[in-house]
Amino acid sequence: MQDLQQYAHWRAQVAQALEAYRGWAQGAELLDGAAEQRVARALARLRDDRLSVAFVAEFSRGKSELINAIFFADYGQRIVPSSPGRTTMCPTEFAWEPALVPCIRLLPIETRAERLATGDYRDVPDAWTVLPLDLSAPERMHETFLQVSLTRRVAPAEAQRYGLYDPDDPDLAATLGPDGLVEIPRWRHALINVPHPLLKQGLVILDTPGLNAIGTEPELTLNLIPNAHAVLFILAAETGVTKSDIDVWRTHINADSGSNAGRIVVLNKIDALWDELRTPQDNDAAIARQQHDAARLLGVADAQVFPVSAQKALVGKITGDYALFEKSRMGALESALFHELIPARQDILRRQLQDDLATLTGAQSALLAARGRDLVEQLQELQSLRGKNQGVIAHMVRRVEMEKKEFDASLFKLQGTRAVFTTLSTALYSIIGMDVVQGHVDAVRAAMEAARFSTGMRAPVRTFFDQARACLAAAEAKIAEIAAMMETMVRRFSAEHGLALALPAALSLERYRREIDAIEAIYVKQFGTATLLITSRGTLLERFFDTIASRIKFAFREANGDAEAWLKVVNAPLEAQIRQHRDQLRHRQASIQRILEATDSLEQKIAAFEAAQHDLEQVKARLANLSGAVADTLRADLPELRAA
Repeated sequence: MQDLQQYAHWRAQVAQALEAYRGWAQGAELLDGAAEQRVARALARLRDDRLSVAFVAEFSRGKSELINAIFFADYGQRIVPSSPGRTTMCPTEFAWEPALVPCIRLLPIETRAERLATGDYRDVPDAWTVLPLDLSAPERMHETFLQVSLTRRVAPAEAQRYGLYDPDDPDLAATLGPDGLVEIPRWRHALINVPHPLLKQGLVILDTPGLNAIGTEPELTLNLIPNAHAVLFILAAETGVTKSDIDVWRTHINADSGSNAGRIVVLNKIDALWDELRTPQDNDAAIARQQHDAARLLGVADAQVFPVSAQKALVGKITGDYALFEKSRMGALESALFHELIPARQDILRRQLQDDLATLTGAQSALLAARGRDLVEQLQELQSLRGKNQGVIAHMVRRVEMEKKEFDASLFKLQGTRAVFTTLSTALYSIIGMDVVQGHVDAVRAAMEAARFSTGMRAPVRTFFDQARACLAAAEAKIAEIAAMMETMVRRFSAEHGLALALPAALSLERYRREIDAIEAIYVKQFGTATLLITSRGTLLERFFDTIASRIKFAFREANGDAEAWLKVVNAPLEAQIRQHRDQLRHRQASIQRILEATDSLEQKIAAFEAAQHDLEQVKARLANLSGAVADTLRADLPELRAA
């Protein structure tokens, strides 16, 4: 757990260095709109960075007990409901939001009848039932937490409306009780806001229901589980790897190109293999065999499978029985979890922030270089006036006036380019705007509803994915057109006025293309021929729009955000240099005019510009020191992890 504290401390130090850098750069007028936005996003990334850990298993594998043992033993009792059979009936997230009081927010199961995914409700406070948590009374906390295990019995038609029952599915049809009712979860999702020390440092814990609920709440498979930084897949030592375990592993956890990154297998309940009639060595050998078999069946290394006893670890922590805790082997799992998770997350964040810093310092160096050139030109111009008569000085005044008129004429021409920029920007939004995406979603819904057979839904879906990719391709073409126009404008200004302008920043939508490919791969996996044949069309439609369509819309919403941010900053460096050059021309004009009117001030002006050159060098040195401090903090490793 110390690793997570050090990671939080590292983020705080980077944020502090970045704040110092921003404060000074603002005072030195080195932050334009683009740079200010980039710094703000970098600070938000540091502040909002979360480490998410998902616990996934078939029911009765001891998943909730494992969460209790790792995170909540300090309360002196079980906090998360844990008992034989299914206890977690809905996906449950543990996190800490300081703006909220300690509470549980519960999303009613009835919301599944609406055409909205769980994520769409996160910003709708009125949709949730809120129950306060009494942190001073663990017993009452436990009672409140029991909400996640509550169920209700409803008519099959109602369960079918929520996508939780299909009479044509033999597995679901078997859940029909003698009373003609079906048992369903009371809640669809639970968000638990509790000020646990690890949660306050940015950890998010996701407790998932068993396989049946994973299938019926598809946001888990498409969003929460794949995006978790670590997934703990829990097996039971006494049963080993069952067929349903393999299905969950292959379909929901290890479906991404066979990558095992951030995937940890936990072989729980090894205490079931502790046989007092055998030697400790025989018991260890039995556990090792189960560990090896699990690794072989899941296609991972033996070292990636951690045999533990969550229940004995919890008892050992609560009672202070360290020998029992050691025997539970929980220490090895905790160490591996944080030693692997945190450095990997730190590296990702570090690379992102290093890119931000390189862009910032590059733009500011260009701005300072332009200021330096302006000072040198003005100083040389003033020095050339020494000993010159009034006529020569008057000629220089006229020359500067001519330069200023030429520059103003260029700015007038620029207005036409800005109008083209606005037109192209509007065209970009017309390609990937959310109304366009919603139109495609409505079209695929209509086509799927019109299909006479479930298998007839394939063609509209294929068209839907092709349209999504085509939109991104057209958007990238429009982005390239905007970037080429901006580049031409920058090069022309640089050539005409001797400005050293940085070329516009690039924008790529490649990651969204890859995301759409990944979503389609999940669709193919989850909506195969067998699923289409045995699942009712209504259930298929609900699952598709809960998952696939919702995730496509989310991807395009993110792409729109990137495009909007890029359009705001793509011409910011040019605008900043134009303002600076215009100010420099005005200063030159005013300086030479004053010298024309009072020649005795020439030496004073020269001295002032020499002093300004000295000040500029100090600004450059200060910028290098502050950006270097940020870079040094970014490069710093977590001491405990480096030692390990």
